[in-house]
Formats: sequence, C-alpha cells, structure tokens
Amino acid sequence: MVVGGAVTHRQKPATAGGITFLNLEDETGMLNVVCTQGVWRRYRHIAHSSNAMLIRGVLEKVGEVISLRADQLRHLDMRVPGTSRDFR
Repeated sequence: MVVGGAVTHRQKPATAGGITFLNLEDETGMLNVVCTQGVWRRYRHIAHSSNAMLIRGVLEKVGEVISLRADQLRHLDMRVPGTSRDFR
C-alpha cells in the first residue's frame, strides 16, 4: 500500500529499540508510520527533510491501532509550507 500526506511528527523514543515513528496527515485524517532502523538509514535524507512523503508499506492492526510498517519513503512536493514537531 502507498499513502501520502504531510508529516506532522517524527519521534524516536529511547525505549523503542531504534524504531522511528512518523505521523502523516491528509484530508482523511492521521496515520501512524513505523520505520525500522534500516528504512530510516536507507532514506535518511528524505526522512529528515521532507515536509510531505509518499510511503509504501504494509498495514498492521494491533487492537484498535492501525499503523503502516514502512519499506520505502519518497519525497512529496507540498505547495503549502509546513513544519513538523520532531523528536520531542
């Protein structure tokens, strides 16, 4: 599955074993994205600098929480400037 949207958060909790979490938002709402260390390293420049992304991955559902486990990140040109709340 491929999804696209504006990046609203980037989080890398010390307790997550190197996993980085992104939140994407589009006109339908928010989506949690899980990036492994390998994906984060492979797409480091896009992961850190893009205000919007196209992300390919596999949907996962644990209880009521739906997330996308990313395997590819691509820059998405967003005509409206935006910033995310990163690593807080």
